[in-house]
Amino acid sequence: MLFCSQAFLFFFGVVFLAYWALPWRQARTYLLLLSSLYFYSCWSPWLACMIMASTAGDFFLARGMERFATPAARRLLLLVSVAGNLGLLCYFKYANFFLRSLEDALQALGASSSLPILSVMLPVGISFYTFEAISYSVDVYRGKIRAERDLANFMLFILFFPHLVAGPIVRARDFLPQVRRAKRWNWTRLQLGVELILLGLVKKLALADRMADFVDPVFGDPAAYRCWSAWLAVFAYALQVYGDFSGYSDIAIGCAHLLGYRLAPNFNMPYLSTNIAEFWRRWHISLSSWLRDYLFLPLGGSRGGPWRTARNLLITMGLCGLWHGACWAFVLFGLLQGSLLIGHRVFRAWAEARRHVQHMLQTTMGTACRVALTFLVMSLTFVLFRATSMDNFTGMTTRLFAANPNGMAAPGREIVILLAYAVVGLCHWLGSQPWCKNVSRRGPGPLIGLGYAAALMAALLLAPQSGQAFIYFQF
Repeated sequence: MLFCSQAFLFFFGVVFLAYWALPWRQARTYLLLLSSLYFYSCWSPWLACMIMASTAGDFFLARGMERFATPAARRLLLLVSVAGNLGLLCYFKYANFFLRSLEDALQALGASSSLPILSVMLPVGISFYTFEAISYSVDVYRGKIRAERDLANFMLFILFFPHLVAGPIVRARDFLPQVRRAKRWNWTRLQLGVELILLGLVKKLALADRMADFVDPVFGDPAAYRCWSAWLAVFAYALQVYGDFSGYSDIAIGCAHLLGYRLAPNFNMPYLSTNIAEFWRRWHISLSSWLRDYLFLPLGGSRGGPWRTARNLLITMGLCGLWHGACWAFVLFGLLQGSLLIGHRVFRAWAEARRHVQHMLQTTMGTACRVALTFLVMSLTFVLFRATSMDNFTGMTTRLFAANPNGMAAPGREIVILLAYAVVGLCHWLGSQPWCKNVSRRGPGPLIGLGYAAALMAALLLAPQSGQAFIYFQF
């Protein structure tokens, strides 16, 4: 049930009306829980039952961690919870990847092997709710939060349908207090929710799906296109993946607001970043902060000298790449991001020791160059993210740096991509201006309503006839 579909519009409308018609907090909780189960069951009833069973197991394990006083018993229960969640993730998402990699390694060594391929269906969003369950168990073990006493409240934390299949990754300490809090109708929150939903629809339908018409043909057969067409496809994909995922996050956060819940922002205009470290603080914020708190810092973070910091960055970002997909291209994407973060730390230390360099970087021209360079580097690394295989990545990279005068031009009109870049750049700039942030709160009501109607019309008119599923559903 895609957010952009008529089925979801009808489903959410019914849930919205029934939710605010109920006067009891607990009844609303059960309504949202049942609605979330139905939402996921539209994909697979059996997998919805699996998520429920796994969530119930984490609930009772966390209760046990609080009940037992001995560190060994609490540590054992934590290991059971983490191992269970990672076991499900590895089985459904990585089992065939590991089997194929082992088979390729054995064949490279000269051994004849034919390992079985498992017939498993990947649960949508398993990487997201697995990380949520792990963070909850770890926080209970560390004593940062108390174990939830109400099973329905905890299940809603994991299964809440706006963030269930593609995030944002929610922390228990942020969400569970909201479940227990009484909800009251709020027109300001309603307006904010509608704004975010409209913004998400424009990003998804008018930007991401439209860019896919340029991206898919070129990445499907890069050898058939010209060098300039390959570059346009790379830049178009940078817009597509941003519009797709940030659009989903906006819709999810907007839907949550309409139901009285607040989900943390997941994007903060990442293409205005002046370096790679800032980019990862602005892009997929819930994942970046999760990796920092539950992987990078426990590994030692930036303590212990530059070599250990470099090791921790490579491990963290390598696993970040693997989290995105069971493919060596994703692993290399993560390792490349880790290497870029290490390079940035080295350059920053070098520049800080030279005041003239530091001053040059902080000028308007220096800042513009840093933003442009960061965007260019991230766009090129996204080729690994988009490639369907290592051969596809090699072919696309070759086309970027090798002329092909007999190749085809970019599919569609090139001006559309350039215009999309201009619009996204303008919106990023406007969003960074303090005076622009409160315009919708202070403007005349009819003018605001006209803006909403224009945004919805743009999303519907500019959307291609064949819509596409959200990219992050595969993660």
